Amino acid sequence: MAGRERVIRMSVEQPLWRALMAYRVLTMGYAVALFATAYDRFARPWLAVAYFVVLCGWTLATLPRVANAASCTRWFLAVDLTVALTGILLTPLADTHERVLSGGPTLPSIWTAGSVLAYAVKGGWRWAAFASTTVAVANLAERGTPARDTVHNVILVWVASIAIGYVVEVARASERTLARALEIEAATRERERLARDIHDGVLQVLAMVQRRGSALGGEAAELGRLAGEQEIALRTLVSGGLAAPSRVSRDAALGAVVRAVDEPDAGEDPVDLRSLLAPYAGARVTLSEPGSPVPLPSAAARELAAAVGAALDNVRRHAGETARAWILVEDEPDGIVVTVRDDGPGIPEGRLAQAEGEGRLGVAQSIRGRLRDIGGTADLISVPGQGTEVELKVPKDVSGGPRAARGKAERR
Repeated sequence: MAGRERVIRMSVEQPLWRALMAYRVLTMGYAVALFATAYDRFARPWLAVAYFVVLCGWTLATLPRVANAASCTRWFLAVDLTVALTGILLTPLADTHERVLSGGPTLPSIWTAGSVLAYAVKGGWRWAAFASTTVAVANLAERGTPARDTVHNVILVWVASIAIGYVVEVARASERTLARALEIEAATRERERLARDIHDGVLQVLAMVQRRGSALGGEAAELGRLAGEQEIALRTLVSGGLAAPSRVSRDAALGAVVRAVDEPDAGEDPVDLRSLLAPYAGARVTLSEPGSPVPLPSAAARELAAAVGAALDNVRRHAGETARAWILVEDEPDGIVVTVRDDGPGIPEGRLAQAEGEGRLGVAQSIRGRLRDIGGTADLISVPGQGTEVELKVPKDVSGGPRAARGKAERR
């Protein structure tokens, strides 16, 4: 069945870029309003007006540049910081000496912090330390003396920007770790799905060829031996396997990217479970079902029917061709229960754990794995000499196949 690529992007820093865009606009307005209220106290107000024209034009024109990490390039950061530093150094020329010494605000005021924060979000704490140190030097040069309030503001910006840069770096590392975990989970579930399909088909045929070849002898025995070797190799392959590495988006603002392959939707229209189980009925398999339809979403119904088929395969393989089996379908208020019972010799204690360790996935994957993926449960009861009973339960509110049971991820 053709697969479909599903892309999941995770980014905890994208909200920081949105906040930075709003911060730059708001602080631009604040700096202009601060100047307007003290216009008559400036020594050269025309110089300040010229700077604010440049500042407003630059801020509004470059808003897309602070929308994400890819747009926020190094040259933009350099020019943006230059605009902030120029405003700080122009303050003693535009304002009076008395206002500068008394702790009056610089021309860009707190807009400068936006430039420093852009460095922090883009490059982490090292870039933040560089930008904040540069701003600190400019502030000290503007005042001329290391006044108490100036030092206080410098230290505050320095610590805050470095802290934000460090948090961004930790967040990015966490995103990569989470992406890796999701990639491993997706690869594991895909491997389990392939293992079930292989077990239901190829491995069963190889096992049958091995048994029949050994019974016939001669050249057929050699063919059976080779089939047995291939069965063991294939079981080892499907029970092991490797998980593909996670991918990281080239656009850092999009965060870590996980690509998983899911089966395409076959539609969520409910189907009658009885129609999928009817082909299993035969001379040695008795099917007991309700008189009314038993609706389930198509994907979940197919998985449940396949689990029933896997249980019957185990009956034929381990209980013998003459064993009888019974399928009971119960439509209960809170879910669907399908029971498969046989009159075989039963399963010795510890045999299931041993089989799973040998890579035999009939119960672990073809039955329990399928039910787990659709949000159901599979219970196996076996008493030596008294047959085996497999009880499969699926809730009625199941919304689909394996993807529905794994929850919803943000898709963009």
